[in-house]
Formats: sequence, structure tokens, C-alpha cells
Amino acid sequence: MTVPEGSLGWLFDFGRWIARVPYAWQFRIRVHGRDRVPLSGGVVVVANHSSMADGPILFGVLPRRVTFLIKQEMFKGVVGYLLRKIGQIPVKRGEADRTALTSALSVLKAGGVVGIFPEGTRGEGDVASAQNGAAWLARVGGAVVLPVACRGTYQAKGWRPPVDVLIGEPFHLPEGKGKAALGVATEQVRDRLATLVAELDELRVSEERR
Repeated sequence: MTVPEGSLGWLFDFGRWIARVPYAWQFRIRVHGRDRVPLSGGVVVVANHSSMADGPILFGVLPRRVTFLIKQEMFKGVVGYLLRKIGQIPVKRGEADRTALTSALSVLKAGGVVGIFPEGTRGEGDVASAQNGAAWLARVGGAVVLPVACRGTYQAKGWRPPVDVLIGEPFHLPEGKGKAALGVATEQVRDRLATLVAELDELRVSEERR
């Protein structure tokens, strides 16, 4: 099952459609490198995070169903119920949440896609935990890592400002066991994502100059 247990595939796809439409009205979304997304097999998407709009935008524009690890505080009431039904996983911030990681690992081993924002949103502990989690999931789940950069949602102003999504090349993490090997893999995830974000920033500058 490439989506978490308890979620509904049809509602998952409807949610992706809903995620695309409102933001297409609010932003002019430009996706670069969509053909780099592997169309099968386990994938860990790692993306930067600058506003609440980033997650829904990526959920809608990526060509495969993506199960994101989302902060537990979002899973309240009707919103929380719907998030679970569209395949999203609650995760405790600032710690290694074994329940969330186990659910995500099941998705990967079934050939699905899991999305993580390894930059975190507040606190160095959140950042470190998320980065280690992304590397651990990819290695244990036998998945490739797909870096994705998103720019333009933070403090966006004006009528339909441009939002760019740049999808990088998928890559495998180096093999190895123990904390040292996990540290090397985590650093590689961090470097690939940072490089991609810088590449997107340069692309946006060049677009503005045209």
C-alpha cells in the first residue's frame, strides 16, 4: 500500500486537485524539472520550507502521491481528520518520533513517496531531527532521495506573484552502518538541498532580469 493505512486513495487524489486550484489563483506557479521525479519505487522528497503554502503546493504539483510528515499540532478537529484521510502523517517535533517514522517506512517499502521538510520551522532540534529522519528513512527504506526547492511564497505580495518549484536529480545515499554513516548521509541530504535552493535563487534572479 503506497499510502498510509486508513487513508483513502480517491480522497488523496481529490486533495491534490484541491491543493492545485486555490494556489493557482493566488500564485503563478512554475515547476521546473518535473520529469526528474521517479515514476515508481520508494522516494524520500526533501524540500525547503519558508511558509505554510509550500506543503500544499508541493502536494499538488508533484506527479505522484506524496505522504508528508506534518507537525502534530495540525492534526486537530476536522482538519486533522482530513489530513489523515489524504495520507498525511503527524510527527512530533524536536524528537525522533518512532510511530511516524514506522508509518513512513511502510509507505516507502511499498514503493510510495514520503515528503519531509528537513529545514524545520523553529528550533535547531527540529532541524537536526528532521534531517536525520530523512536520511534514516531513505537508507532503511531502500529509497532514493529527491531534493525539491520552492521559492516565492514567503511574504509574497502583488497579484499572482511567481512561485517556483525546482525538482533536483534523485540520488542514492552512501551505504554504511552506525551513527557516523548516518551523519555522512544526513550531511549529503543537507548539501544537495542547499545547493538546489541556491540554484533556484539564481534562476529566479535571471528570470527577473529578462
